[in-house]
Amino acid sequence: MERVDIAIVGTGPAGLEAAITAKIRNKTVLLFGSRILTTKLNGTHQIHNYLGFPAVSGQALAESFAEHLSQMGIEITEKRINAIYAMGDYFALQSGDDMFEAKSVIMATGVVTSKPLPGEDALVGRGVSYCATCDAPLYRGKKVIVVGYHEKEEEEAAFLSEVADVTYVPVYKGETHLPDAVHVVREKPQSIEKTDEGMVLVTDQGRLSASGIFVLRESIAPGQLVPGLETEGPHVKVSRDMSTSLPGCFACGDIAGLPYQYIKAAGEGNVAALSAVHYLDTMKKA
Repeated sequence: MERVDIAIVGTGPAGLEAAITAKIRNKTVLLFGSRILTTKLNGTHQIHNYLGFPAVSGQALAESFAEHLSQMGIEITEKRINAIYAMGDYFALQSGDDMFEAKSVIMATGVVTSKPLPGEDALVGRGVSYCATCDAPLYRGKKVIVVGYHEKEEEEAAFLSEVADVTYVPVYKGETHLPDAVHVVREKPQSIEKTDEGMVLVTDQGRLSASGIFVLRESIAPGQLVPGLETEGPHVKVSRDMSTSLPGCFACGDIAGLPYQYIKAAGEGNVAALSAVHYLDTMKKA
């Protein structure tokens, strides 16, 4: 496996600007995210403070971003990164059964807006999972519950239904588009419990039982994504150069704290990439 210079996780303004800057500095880059870039940006009606784009819609700005990436020859790897491990002089990034390696990492995953369900944190790895492709084999032929916070999570629920009996609990409005084998339950999750019989999702209307519960959100809390990373609430603790408590790991955009502004995120992405380049050059000299 080729070890790239910089792995960037997230395709919002911060991650995209980091990728562009890194590419200009002749570094090899892996950009993880979605080809639709970011649902938050695409859903924004109008932006008034993005320099050079007066009164631009989020969709139009996203199209400009995509065109810039295309002109730079930067591709997006559509893989969900579930864990990032500091391995000393490099980082290992896990996506299901796939592993990627990078000399440095830039986190631009956005901020987790929904709080963990009561009981969720304590049961991660003990019946609660954030990755369908990682843990699906553990539940072959068993009953599982998938709590989806965005319609794009339906893809993972459909994948799970090929090996398990899936109950899908959407935490969003609108129709679902899932295989007939998936049972959709429109109830509001309240908490997660573990009993002698298995896992229980407590809802506003009752209790749903299963062998495992998958909680799928657009972003994973930074402390869960990168073990050992110093955080402040939902944010990663960073210095002005966007460096984190782990050497070689940088963070930018909403994940690095307030204010949640697109122009601020892009600026931090530029700083994070320049800092990663400096880190790599320093390590090379050492």
